[in-house]
Amino acid sequence: SEPLQEQHSTTTTYVVVSISCSPRSSMAKAPGASLGPVPFADVEADSGLVSGVPEQLPEEHADADLVSALPSAPMAMGISNLRFYEGCWLPEWSVPAAVALQRRFEPRRDDVIVASFPKCGTTWVNALTFATMARRAYPAAGAGHPLLRLNPHQCIPFLEGLFGSRRGEAKLEALPSPRVMNTHMPLAMIPRAAAPGGGGCKVVYVCREPKDMVVSRWHFHRQLHPELAFADVFEAVCSGAVAYGPVWDHMLGYWSASTARPDSVLFLRYEELLRDPAEHVRALARFVGLPFSGAEEDAGAVHDIVKLCSFGHLKNLEANKTGHVNPILQIPRGALFRKGAAGDWVNHMTPEMARRLDEIVADKLHASGLTFHE
Repeated sequence: SEPLQEQHSTTTTYVVVSISCSPRSSMAKAPGASLGPVPFADVEADSGLVSGVPEQLPEEHADADLVSALPSAPMAMGISNLRFYEGCWLPEWSVPAAVALQRRFEPRRDDVIVASFPKCGTTWVNALTFATMARRAYPAAGAGHPLLRLNPHQCIPFLEGLFGSRRGEAKLEALPSPRVMNTHMPLAMIPRAAAPGGGGCKVVYVCREPKDMVVSRWHFHRQLHPELAFADVFEAVCSGAVAYGPVWDHMLGYWSASTARPDSVLFLRYEELLRDPAEHVRALARFVGLPFSGAEEDAGAVHDIVKLCSFGHLKNLEANKTGHVNPILQIPRGALFRKGAAGDWVNHMTPEMARRLDEIVADKLHASGLTFHE
């Protein structure tokens, strides 16, 4: 279960098809709205939210020199070029959104941002975070739970997409609290989130063993480019010139913040989530300020959330088997749910490839205390 928004080649199109939000006025009347976040897709059709805001690009998108002046590299996956902005390789379309995020994103104290490097488990953590925070309005065992009819990415909006237009920014501002959002951006691109000294919001970050991330990324991009060679994706990751890369810098930014400010950044490992999802759901609930009560534990609320959001359950839901992640790219939603396992890299990498990537990552992370073990 993985993230996919990095694939979009034009910001304007992405905003039109992907932003889902709700107005304060409408949500104030929604049953249970004050009990937690609501699925954004349900209120997307409320055009009154930002009816007075034109669908136009912010000034960052109109500044041609902003992108063209940056170092570039081709994306191995053939989607778009990459641009090197403030130490990170970003898809060309997302550079203006990154600048807009840095300039104008104002987090609220009860915001929660789910962050990850692409192909590291975002879809699963989106689902777990939404189900945990919204459980009082939408019990996980309930027949009408939003995750039974919506893809997790339809429940939580993508920050980069919201900052692709003035209307998207206005929708984000109009959303009632608590807001839950998703991003692939490095922490440096959202500097007021988890800010030192308080005042920022909560960030839930999930990382994954880099070798498995490479394999997942290759399988995902082959939905558009079946001829894509695994070696090309592997080399791109090793060089660092991959969307939102280098991966080691991405992880280090969130890791360092989590060690310095554990109340603001929760650092999760995909493999540990697989081994004990229930305990990690409890940790997630405590982190966002909504710990499970004794009554909830006795009633099996944790088990219900784990079951609802499990890979096998989500994979077999109609909402995740039909339709497309993005109608422009025509990537089926089923591409988000391939195996959901750890260790699949052994079926794709030679021992030499695995050793090389392990050595690169270990060298880059050696002073941080962040390590990966089999």
